Amino acid sequence: MLFSQKQVNEIRVQSQRMETEGAVTENVLQLIYKHKLFKLFVPRELGGRMASLPEAVRIFVECSRIDGSFGWLVNIGSGGGFFASLMESHVAHSVYMSPEAVIAGSGAPSGVAKRVDGGYIVNGSWKYCSGSTHATVFTANCIVEPEVDEQQGAQPEIRSFVLMPEQIEIHRDWNAFGLKATASHTIMTKEAFVPEERTFLLAELKGYGEEPVYQYPFLPFAQASFAAVSLGIAKHFLEEARELILLKKRDAHVLEKLERQEGLLKEREAMFLEAVEQSWNELLQDQQLTEASRQEVSAECLLTARTALACGLELFPFLGLSAAMQDSAVNRAWRDLQTACQHALLIPAE
Repeated sequence: MLFSQKQVNEIRVQSQRMETEGAVTENVLQLIYKHKLFKLFVPRELGGRMASLPEAVRIFVECSRIDGSFGWLVNIGSGGGFFASLMESHVAHSVYMSPEAVIAGSGAPSGVAKRVDGGYIVNGSWKYCSGSTHATVFTANCIVEPEVDEQQGAQPEIRSFVLMPEQIEIHRDWNAFGLKATASHTIMTKEAFVPEERTFLLAELKGYGEEPVYQYPFLPFAQASFAAVSLGIAKHFLEEARELILLKKRDAHVLEKLERQEGLLKEREAMFLEAVEQSWNELLQDQQLTEASRQEVSAECLLTARTALACGLELFPFLGLSAAMQDSAVNRAWRDLQTACQHALLIPAE
């Protein structure tokens, strides 16, 4: 376990406050910094942990079991470490070396960049930027306006930009009914100058190519990370449901439903972790994943998220009015679970 039971209790006792305030507390942030949880995929020479994917997935599960917003922010914040391999080395050093370094941003190309001498002028807004209120750096994707002499009909270039907090305005519009403490607000920038060196392309590796985590295909990597969050939240939901069922002395059939969901989730967790482990070992051995392996990991991630969500769907209707109170732990876990499973990467195509 990454956290002692005392630390688990310390985080959970702050959950209601974090939900009300819409952001994690400074105390929780300090725990994240102490364990370098925003730096799971940052090279050690930049102050990171550089965890393997199987190790990171287990950390996401544990953090999400403690508190949904906590786990979601660790997942999102650590994911920004991927960009270290895409930045110029001196830029990566300036972005990641601080103990409190964490990136917030968006992969949606909802901004526009215009080439100017030495860099670009960037305008745009980007939704759902989790961790916006404690980010030290922001990244955002933009469509680059074509030059006059560029071929008409050519595919527009999508480039990523590193923006400083003083260039960003946060529009506090995150009003989802779950994961309330993630500060997943819209960010905006207007006429921001970004020098060429603070831009990168997602397909252009600049350094640390020897690190296996940067070789892992992005889609199954991201799906595994989000599936781990849903799994952890579901485990927390079942813990709180069990406590409530026993406290309220619900009928035996309700306890049976709980035990069935516990068994199904435990079985799915084992299969999910095994799939991630096997794919990681394949990457280490062959320096790549076959298409079949990629599809298998993606399928396991989707099944895990669906199983996690089913725990709540099957059990919540039998928990009574106590569970309907928004300030109850089981209600918060249920809302967090539904919200996490709405991420596009966890929704099945059919």
